[in-house]
Amino acid sequence: MRPTLRAILLLACAIPVALLPVFGSEALVVVWVGFVGLAALAIGMDGLLAPGRSRLTLRASAPATMALGSPGTLDVTVDATRALTGARVEVLADLPADVAPAALVAVGVRARGSAVASFPLVPRRRGTFRVEAVWARWRGPLGLLERRVRVPVDVSVGVVPDLRPVRAAALRFFSARDLTNGSKSERFLGDGSEFESLRDHVFGMDPRTIDWKASARHRKLLSDEYRAERDHQVVFAIDTGRLMGEPLSGAPRLDHAIQAALLLGFVALRTGDRVGLHAFDERPRLWLPPVGGADGFPRLLKATSGLAYGTGETNFTLGLTDLSTRLKRRSLVVVVTDFVDAVTAELMLDNVGRLVRRHLVLFVALSDPDLLAMASAPPDGTRELHRAVAASELLRDREVVLRRLRRLGALVLDARPADVSSDLVNAYLDAQRRELVG
Repeated sequence: MRPTLRAILLLACAIPVALLPVFGSEALVVVWVGFVGLAALAIGMDGLLAPGRSRLTLRASAPATMALGSPGTLDVTVDATRALTGARVEVLADLPADVAPAALVAVGVRARGSAVASFPLVPRRRGTFRVEAVWARWRGPLGLLERRVRVPVDVSVGVVPDLRPVRAAALRFFSARDLTNGSKSERFLGDGSEFESLRDHVFGMDPRTIDWKASARHRKLLSDEYRAERDHQVVFAIDTGRLMGEPLSGAPRLDHAIQAALLLGFVALRTGDRVGLHAFDERPRLWLPPVGGADGFPRLLKATSGLAYGTGETNFTLGLTDLSTRLKRRSLVVVVTDFVDAVTAELMLDNVGRLVRRHLVLFVALSDPDLLAMASAPPDGTRELHRAVAASELLRDREVVLRRLRRLGALVLDARPADVSSDLVNAYLDAQRRELVG
C-alpha cells in the first residue's frame, strides 16, 4: 500500500498551515495540529476502507493457440470474494516482448460481483509465449491510498502459422488439372508412367501411346493411358539458424519458409505423397518421419509451430548428414535456407552436392526485394552509389551460388517472399509431371 498523489498534496497543504502560528497568533498552532490530525485520520480510514488483497482474486484466460497475424484476447476476471462497497480496479497484463504491449484497463467491481478486463493479444512472432503475471491496482474510497499487487497466472499461448493464405492458395491449386491427377484415379494422357487403361485413339493424341498389339487384336487403333506415380516422399529440410530469424518483408525468413512448407505439404498429402520434416541449425533440432493420410497435415502443422528461432550459425555438415542417414529411399528433399555470400556458402554447397547423389533436391532461396530495389535504384549521391554497388556485389555472389547448385543437379527456386509458396508448389508439380522423384 502506498500514498497517492492526492494524499501527497493533502500533506503538502500542511506546510502553509504550519506557517500560520509563525506570522500570526500562536493560538493558531491548534489549527495546524488539527489539520495534520484530520489528514492522518483520513489517510488511515482510507486504508482501512480500501478492499484488502484477500477480498479480490484475479484469474486469466487466453486461447490455447492463435494464428500469426490474427489478434486474440487475454481476459482477466476480477472477483470480489467478500462484501465491499465497490472498487475501481486497474489491471495491467505483463506481456512478453514478442507480443504488442497492451494499455491499462480499468473495471468496476461490485459487492460480491466480478468484472472482466480484456487485453488484445497481437503476437509478433510464431512460437509459444507465456503470460506469467498480471498487475492490479485499486484505491480506497477517498483516493488517498492505493494497493498494488502482482498476481501470477502462468498462461501459455501457442502462435501457429496463419492458415488462411494456405487455404486460399490450396483452393486455387486444386482447381488445376495437374493437381487433381493422383488424388483420385482420373485419366490424363501422358501424365506419368503407370498404365491405367486403353482407349480409342483419336486425332490429336500422341502416336507414341498407340498400343499396336491391342489394336491388332481389336482391329482398331487403341492408345494406352497412364497416370502419374504417387506415394513419393517429400521431406522439408528447414534451416532455423540465425540468418533465418532475420526479418524479410515484414516477417522472419523462417516464417516465410514454414508458410511455403505448409502449402506444399497440404498439396503433397492430398495428391497421395508422404510428407516429413527435418529442422536444423547448429545441430539437428527435429525429425518428423514421412507419413501420409489425413493425419499428416495436423502433424506437420504442430511440428512447424514449435520450431524456434535459432541464434547460432547453421552447421550444414551436421544437419544435412543427419538427414541423409535417416532417408532410406529416394525422396524429394526441399532445402530452405539462406546464405550471405559465396565464401560462407562453400560448406552448404558441399553437403547439398552429397545429398543430390541419392535424392532429388529442390533448393529454395528467398530473395530480398529491398536488396533488389537498392541495386537497381538510380544513385542520387555518393552514399546511394556505394549502397547500389554493395547490393549488386551481394546479388552477384548469390547468383554464383545458385548457378553452382544447378550444376550440382539440384532444382533451384529463387523467389520473393510473396511468391515463394505458389512457386514452390509449381516446382513440385513440374517435378512430379517429369517423373524426377521416382
